[in-house]
Amino acid sequence: MAAREEEEEDDEEAWLQLRPVEPLPSQCCGSGCSPCVFDLYDRDLARWEAARASRDRSLLRGKELPNLPSRLSPETFLAFRISALDRLTQDTYRVRFALPGSSQLGLRLGLRPGQHLILRGIVDGLEIQRAYTPISPANAEGYFEVLIKCYQTGLMSRYVESLRAGDTAFWRGPFGNFFYKPNQYGELLMLASGTGLAPMVPLLHSITDNAEDETFVTLVGCFKTFEGIYLKTFLQEQARFWNVRTFFVLSQESSPEQLPWSYREKTRFGHLGQDLVDELVGSCRRKPFALVCGSAEFTKDMEGCLLRAGLAEDSYFLF
Repeated sequence: MAAREEEEEDDEEAWLQLRPVEPLPSQCCGSGCSPCVFDLYDRDLARWEAARASRDRSLLRGKELPNLPSRLSPETFLAFRISALDRLTQDTYRVRFALPGSSQLGLRLGLRPGQHLILRGIVDGLEIQRAYTPISPANAEGYFEVLIKCYQTGLMSRYVESLRAGDTAFWRGPFGNFFYKPNQYGELLMLASGTGLAPMVPLLHSITDNAEDETFVTLVGCFKTFEGIYLKTFLQEQARFWNVRTFFVLSQESSPEQLPWSYREKTRFGHLGQDLVDELVGSCRRKPFALVCGSAEFTKDMEGCLLRAGLAEDSYFLF
């Protein structure tokens, strides 16, 4: 009898060792992804509880996945090698990742414009996850690029600043509920703050690379200073298209004389507020559909401005 009880205790301990580990709050990127790391934990926990109740470990095999999957998945991290890392500003990097097997011609990441991925990092033994939107064109072959802003006290920032070309980083995805179709809207009004510019970039690529897409675009980029504007060359090139216009709002500058001539007429100073949003909406050449991306505060403020400017709740999307 004692031997049997000891065997049952050992078996119970073995089952407890197989129990899924609940994620830490730092492992959730907070972007509303589906599945979230907590969704995956709940799924694996339910599978473990069913297997334990029936004493059938074969039921756990459903969660076993290859150590290195070959395709991007929302549930499983995939390794990507850093092929280039450029510092755009004092605190922001553009990082290029090579696709696994990118020696094959025509290999693409497979995201729709504006979708995002989750990056996993480990700092001091703590796993963290954050969401980033690729800025490379959806049809980019063999690579993808992201903008990453680093913060002085951010754990993910410490991880990113430790990366070098040739290192490997792990991503999962894609995520995101905005799916763009050519000519779906008369005009896109893009309101972006800082790295909130990221989802707008592949959308711009998609529109201007498609000669049959006649969607108008008005992009407003909000930055602290002129030097802090990301991707200036790209945005200047986009503004040359007949259907694209760009504006900038600088919060820590006040003198147009300090700007290059090509920026003076399309730059405002201060913060993007109700008066300017009203002006932008009123100047749209067709009925606008607004896209907003930035900090939580910026997004909330812009949503209120758009509603007061007369846009309906189904006439904007918040990234």
